Amino acid sequence: MSEPLRIGILGAARISERALITPARAGGHRLVAVAARDRDRARSFADTHGVERVADSYADLVSDPEVEVVYNPLANGLHGPWNLAALRAGKHVLSEKPSASNAEEAAEVREAAAQAGTVFMEAFHYLFHPVNQRLHALLASGELGELRHVETVVAMPAPPDGDVRWSLPLAGGALMDVGCYGLHAQRMLAPWAGGAPRLVSARGGEHSGAPGVDAWLEADLAFPNGATGSARCSMVDDTWQATCRVVGTRGEAVAPDFVLPHQDDRVVVRTEAGERTEELGRRSSYAYEFDAFAAHVRHGEPLPLDAEDALATMRLIDECYEKAGFAPRPRS
Repeated sequence: MSEPLRIGILGAARISERALITPARAGGHRLVAVAARDRDRARSFADTHGVERVADSYADLVSDPEVEVVYNPLANGLHGPWNLAALRAGKHVLSEKPSASNAEEAAEVREAAAQAGTVFMEAFHYLFHPVNQRLHALLASGELGELRHVETVVAMPAPPDGDVRWSLPLAGGALMDVGCYGLHAQRMLAPWAGGAPRLVSARGGEHSGAPGVDAWLEADLAFPNGATGSARCSMVDDTWQATCRVVGTRGEAVAPDFVLPHQDDRVVVRTEAGERTEELGRRSSYAYEFDAFAAHVRHGEPLPLDAEDALATMRLIDECYEKAGFAPRPRS
């Protein structure tokens, strides 16, 4: 076994358990420190999850010489500032998406990562699961023919009023919280579409009581090879939805839950030969993601996500907001 990563955790967010703690402990890595605005909450978090100690502040955690990897699951508007702080302290960073509040800030994150010479990765965990790799393989093999259209839908029931996801100062909104998955998934189809998609049009609706914050947004995309894309997101839906449908000249494939594929690991393939359902496994996409991150940090294994990719996604997010009549999210 290679030397374990030494990890510091910003905040005591619930997502940390499934996204980082469980896969890190399974891989034998060290949870060195946690910091939160409320020290008692940080202590409770550390006791519950086996974190070695509590740092006095976020700043103390990112400057701790024993911490080599910083995990950032804070509110969206705090991703950019603390990603920058961690990179400038010479740490590797695994950041929950999105990497920053807007493209300007994401560009600064990219520059900080380049100057630090450390690893920066935006936590698009879905990409590492066999479900999404299978969608790509079906295009690469030619079974679906040439890509003609892709549809992504990511929707969820509304968070309560007052939730940080409805906060404009904290970079909230449906596109930032869930829609970024759909846009990223479409961007990842560039190898089979002649290049990255460009935005054609977008429309959205404002959340009641949260001026400037999108409750839903739809975007139309166009790829260089003539294929089209449709990306829809919502934070006011009745149920959770996360579908990806890839249509080619010879058939189509659908992932019923491409964002959390360990909850529904099916890929349904339809061609002239008939319809079949493939089941790709229920291992967590977060586990695949963390294994890949650790292998890159320790052994230089290939990693498909970096600060440049994060910037490209954020530029597309900003363009969608502007086309839909919203302003890009402000910096915190």
